[in-house]
Parts: sequence; C-alpha cells; structure tokens
Amino acid sequence: MKISRKIWLPATVGLVVVIGIVVWLVCRNGSSSEGEIVVVEEPVELLYGIEKGKYDITEGEFASGETIGALLGRYGIGPGKVDSIARVAEPVFSMRNLRAGHPYVVFQTRDSVGPKKLAYFVYEATTTDYLVIDLTDSIRVHKAAKDVTVQRQKRSASITSSLWKSMTDNDMSPALAMELSEIYAWTIDFFALQPEDNFTVIYDQKYVDSTNVGLGAIWGARFEHGGKTYYAIPFLQDGKLGYWDENGNSLRKALLKAPLKFSRISSRFSNSRLHPVLRIRRPHHGVDYAAPSGTPVHAIGDGVVIYKDWSGGGGNTLKIKHNVGSLTSGYLHLKAYAKGISKGTRVKQGDLIGYVGATGLATGPHLDFRIWRGSTPIDPLKVPSEPAEPIRQGNRTAFNVVKERIMAELSGDVADSLKVTSLELDSLCKAIPNTAAPVAPAPDKDTPAKPAAPAAKK
Repeated sequence: MKISRKIWLPATVGLVVVIGIVVWLVCRNGSSSEGEIVVVEEPVELLYGIEKGKYDITEGEFASGETIGALLGRYGIGPGKVDSIARVAEPVFSMRNLRAGHPYVVFQTRDSVGPKKLAYFVYEATTTDYLVIDLTDSIRVHKAAKDVTVQRQKRSASITSSLWKSMTDNDMSPALAMELSEIYAWTIDFFALQPEDNFTVIYDQKYVDSTNVGLGAIWGARFEHGGKTYYAIPFLQDGKLGYWDENGNSLRKALLKAPLKFSRISSRFSNSRLHPVLRIRRPHHGVDYAAPSGTPVHAIGDGVVIYKDWSGGGGNTLKIKHNVGSLTSGYLHLKAYAKGISKGTRVKQGDLIGYVGATGLATGPHLDFRIWRGSTPIDPLKVPSEPAEPIRQGNRTAFNVVKERIMAELSGDVADSLKVTSLELDSLCKAIPNTAAPVAPAPDKDTPAKPAAPAAKK
C-alpha cells in the first residue's frame, strides 16, 4: 500500500516539532528556575573542622621544656599576642597544661605576596580531644573531639604467668587487665593465678580512624580460676552499674582482696619468719607485696584512719578502722601518704591512701599489709568478706534477660540483634523501680491476732 506524499510530509514535520519540544523541556528541567545551570561542587576535605586545601599544614610534637610562646614565635606570633591567646583560652584550656610529646598542627595561609601567616593552631590534649586557636580574624578558642567509632570485641586467653602478660601476649590492651582486675577485685586473687586459669571477655574497643584510642564498656566476662568459674554480668541497680554472678550475687564485697594491683607476694603471714634485715626468726603477721617505689596503695574498705605516723621498723604506717567485723587494716613501709590523709579522715573502699616505699627496716620497696580483728592479727589472705546486696527480687526478671544473653555471647557466636547494648540495658533497668516494694512485717507470735472487722450490715 502506498502512502500519499501529502500525508507523509506534514506527519514528518509534526514529529520533528514534538521532538524539539521534548528536548526543550528536558533542558529546561535540568536548569534552575532562573535559567542558570546547576553546578555540583566538589566535596571539601576537613581537618579538625578546617578546610584543609586552603592552607599549608605543618605537624609536630611539643618538645620537653618548650613553651607555647617559643613555639608560636617561630610562626610570627609576638609575646603580646601570645599573652592575649593565653587569656582568651584560659576559660576553655589553660596553656600551663600543654604537655611534651603531644601532637600539634599549624595551618598557615598561602599568600603569594609576603610571608605566610598563622591562621589556626591545633593542640591534641588527648587521643580524642583537641584545642583549636583561630587567628583568622580576632582570637577565638574552642575545644572539640574527633569522631570515635566503637567495635565490640570478644577475646579469650589462658594465663601464662600473670594477667598482664596474658593480655600483651595475645595482642590485647593492658588497660583491659586493669578493668578485669577492678571487676573481680573482691572475688579473684590475682596474685595467685595459675597456668591452667583462663578467661573470656566481651568489651568495646574505641577507634579514631584506624587508631586504637581506648576501651569502652565491659559487657561481660567469664574467668576460670582454681577450678571454679566466675561470671561477671553487667546490670544497673538503683541507677548504678555493677557486676554480678550468674545467681545475681554482687561481685563487690565489703573488703578488697588486696590493697594494690599488679605486684607479687614476696612474704606471707607467719608466726616464725627469718627477718631479711635482722636475720633472726620472729613473727611476721602480714603479707608483703613487692612493688616498685611509688606504686599507689588503696584502702581495702570503708573506714576511718586511726593511725598515721612513724612506727619504727614499720616506717611510715597507716591504720584504718573498718565498718565491718571489728577489723583494722595496716599499711607499713610507705614512701608517702596520699594528699588529704590524716588521723580521723574517713575513706571509702578503693580510695588512694599512700604509696609503696622502703621506709623503716626494709631491704627494698614493698608494702607490708596487715589485718587485725580487735587486737588479734589474722592472715589477710584468709579474711572472709560478705558480698554487697544481691539483685533484688523485683529486678530478677530484667536481670535474667541480660544474664542469658551475655552468657550466650560468652559461650559462642550470637546474632547482633541478641547482643545487649547500652540503650537496651538502660531501658531494661528504667522499667523497674529503684526500690523494692515494702513488705508488711510478720505478726509477733506473742501478740494476739487482731479480730476481723464485722461485716457491713445490709
């Protein structure tokens, strides 16, 4: 069938017109309402919140003995302006707190004529927190923090010689050993660990970019020690985070196992020990902990300082009367006492009270730690200690939810959705009252029962 030329020509022209309209509409929609072409800007790279590409950047570290004046002077800042910077910064950060070895970054303008000018100076106070001195206009100073990411970790290791060495041998942070020793301070004698002991711990590791910057929460632990298993389950009771065993008993007790960390026992409680200085046999009613001079010494429990003085062979000595069991603890051969410690001072469990030394009759730095019940000396390693309040009945359901999921994670791999998080732990504990419901007292056996009220008359 032939198509007439008269019909074909108008149709072709019409098609061309339609295509032209479509192209015009597409071009119109691709531009702004004012007919301007939209330009997509390249992303700006920031360093400490400052546009990096605009400046010449120099990195360095504070040298020992260096002052902020000497450092800024190398970049054209005179003494008068340094003083102004220090005064502006004082409410935010004191320039007296600059420390050797901490990194700093200098941002200088890229002027084509004349010398470069200092625009920003950044000082890293910690691995995450930094100080920015802005000199682009007037002097402005502010603090900020780097973005921190958190990765949940589960690690296991066996004890070789010490908890600290097990951490370092297995590429774990020594800070994790500190955390575990805090959690189990009342339960496990870390001076008596054995090669067969082992542990598994769940914790958060913090990173800035790919750099490890410290630990976050400890989500649970299982420690095999001396043939027994000790769990640590996190839970909030009365708004305070604590750690509990699988039965809901607090791991915190009235007395710490030891008054200092990461040392070794060099001499035990004895009624006849060869004195290392006098070379005669005499009673040694204490436990000697060998530790470097200056090692912090902590109170093993709440109490009141009843003695702070020189005690002859015991050197600088401190004694604390505790609130439980008519017990008194003694700390001998101290190098120095902690600030604020004096006779009559009330102390809390874990408070810093002094430092390991070698005062009195001592062959080297160590702590001679003693405990008396009344006036009778007892072996500090055998002192029983009552645990703190257990999980209350009203909190048991929420605690069991946390316990089952933490123990499952310690035992194997679980889905992320089943892992306890900070938000979930907080919401579980907020859903329960802070105090247990009052319980009506039981009637006294010697008190006659009160007659029941008469029934109402109809």
